[in-house]
Amino acid sequence: MAKINTNFLNLQNRYLFSEIASRVNTYAAANPAADIIRMGIGDVTLPLVPAVIEAMHKAVDECASAETFHGYGPEHGYAFLREAICKGDYHSRSVMLSPDEIFISDGAKSDTGNIGDLFATCNKVGITDPVYPVYVDTNVMGGKSIHFIPCGVENGFMGDIPDTALDIVYLCFPNNPTGAVATREKLAEWVNYALANNCIIMYDSAYEAFIRDADIPHSIYEIPGAERCAIEFRSFSKTAGFTGIRCGYTVVPKALKCTLEDGTQVSLNALWERRQSCKFNGASYISQRAAEAVYTPEGRAQVKASVDYYLGTASIIREGMQRAGLECIGGQNAPYIWARTPAGMPSWDFFDLLLNKASVVVTPGAGFGQAGEGWFRLTAFADRERSREAVERIIALVKTLK
Repeated sequence: MAKINTNFLNLQNRYLFSEIASRVNTYAAANPAADIIRMGIGDVTLPLVPAVIEAMHKAVDECASAETFHGYGPEHGYAFLREAICKGDYHSRSVMLSPDEIFISDGAKSDTGNIGDLFATCNKVGITDPVYPVYVDTNVMGGKSIHFIPCGVENGFMGDIPDTALDIVYLCFPNNPTGAVATREKLAEWVNYALANNCIIMYDSAYEAFIRDADIPHSIYEIPGAERCAIEFRSFSKTAGFTGIRCGYTVVPKALKCTLEDGTQVSLNALWERRQSCKFNGASYISQRAAEAVYTPEGRAQVKASVDYYLGTASIIREGMQRAGLECIGGQNAPYIWARTPAGMPSWDFFDLLLNKASVVVTPGAGFGQAGEGWFRLTAFADRERSREAVERIIALVKTLK
């Protein structure tokens, strides 16, 4: 008889965003005339920029001819994109990575979940709380021991350095869901901790394009020594609107090694390449040509304009939550705004109240972990005028609760 991985039985019954979709669908079915504004799931609304569209059309045309057709590509990505990433995202910030340290994927979500394949069940894993659910769920699936690191007002939502030795730590800055950013000094503390404890940092910087403060690092590799203790994940989803195109990448430096009990050092770069070669066929040629276009002068300017638009919407939302009298952070170097629920209301109760009384969908903070209770997340990816309307609805509802 086949045996299942019983770790799956330890998962919550339903993934956070599936639960939200279910509640919204139930409400919509019962209220067909409701004008629902969705501020919960962080899907983009602006179309792909012209430089990306042009590159995709050209790539499709290439695939229409036998002479230029592209079938299976390199599992770790085409050289043209890996080189563009090196120059555009790292060399420009004096981080001297090489193309063979970059692995192209179908998005950061996949890689942050799949990276656990490299690590044994016995590892102690530190995960910030509140947190993107994939980090928790995939480690539960793998049967690993999880140590939660609370992130709240008292530590600037950056988390305190643990006083115990952990083997793996997940960090995400700019943060999803809180919108918090990590200072250079704080990241240096995390890197020093990792080096001192032979710990691996899983650094999700999917939202680095939203950073406008010159003092905030875009990459953990801007911190000396990080190349010996950190894996970095990035995505084109929110940066360039690739949520439906699917393309991202993971950086595994060659200097990053794990030591076996007998003292042998193993390259994580080599292990990840072996894993990807076996279990992943690579992102499509078309999506990789589209991603390459992001690094052209035209692509850079167009993508920056899209990100600036979302940041403008984030400012409107943040200001609106402040007018409502709700404590909030984020929305300045990130597309997310993290706000307290009024009068200490449980976050799922506030979610249901907003949905049923104002037809506005947010994400309840409790869905991101125990430390998220009493908060809710709003995204800046909706249409700006719809976002303004949602803000006014929230303000009006909060007034009725005082």
